[in-house]
Amino acid sequence: MLLKHMLRVNITVLALLLACAALVSCDSAKPNQAESARIRTKLEAIPLDQKVQFTNDEWKYILTGCQYYVLRRRGTELPFANAYWHTHEKGIYFCAACGNPLFSSDAKYDSGTGWPSFWQPIGGDAVSAASHSSFSGGTEIMCARCGSHLGHVFDDGPRPSGLRYCMNSAALKFVKAVGN
Repeated sequence: MLLKHMLRVNITVLALLLACAALVSCDSAKPNQAESARIRTKLEAIPLDQKVQFTNDEWKYILTGCQYYVLRRRGTELPFANAYWHTHEKGIYFCAACGNPLFSSDAKYDSGTGWPSFWQPIGGDAVSAASHSSFSGGTEIMCARCGSHLGHVFDDGPRPSGLRYCMNSAALKFVKAVGN
């Protein structure tokens, strides 16, 4: 009985520490505005069908602290406390780093996990899977264009794919469909 209680306390403390680390990592300080504008212009000049290869220092100039933590450091945001977990509007979800179209709202569903979940990407070449699985039991999913970490895919999703692409809201930018 005492062992169970200590285990619960340790898990709670660990969860609080992880939450604090995520919040500290998600500061929103902006670096040099001129350098940020230069890198954004460079990004916009790269056609969508070409790979984006920026250094992590370059990404720091155009991503928020939270986006950088998730996209470039493979972080995870808290469940039920992120922008898109409960979004039901029609539209497209793009990579927050490079603007690559990733998921349609038509493939979004409520998985009950607290993160935005999709049963398939918008196209076969929108995302790529890592060759290794994560500690969570899922396979890491990255943007196929810029290599940024988006989340994980699991094999417990709905039909027709049977997959659950569990994404971080900080890795996505939602653009609402016109007329909705």
